[in-house]
Amino acid sequence: MKHIIKLEELGMFLFSILLFAESGFTWWMFPALLLLPDISMLGYALDNKFGAICYNLFHHKGIAIVLYAVGFIAQERYLELIGAILFGHSSLDRMFGYGLKFTESFQQTHLGRIGKK
Repeated sequence: MKHIIKLEELGMFLFSILLFAESGFTWWMFPALLLLPDISMLGYALDNKFGAICYNLFHHKGIAIVLYAVGFIAQERYLELIGAILFGHSSLDRMFGYGLKFTESFQQTHLGRIGKK
């Protein structure tokens, strides 16, 4: 089952590349911005709850889709860009087993525990 989920996430990551391509920005911006949502991990410097909230806001695919859709409808290219990057980053993270975080610790995700026990 894990392989099927990873394939699904790969498909969504590839779809994010298509969404990005449609937004009209130069190609190099996609890889340059792809890891930017991980800045949300800085919230863990304060505490686990705040860190999880920050992380989940920047890694929630629903938020990414809404941002892209609003940008598309309003013809706001930067919202499209943000939505495509957030969606692609979240898909890439999930391919590697990093899910949305629970407030107990960074290692507790909706996909299971990550890291060393």
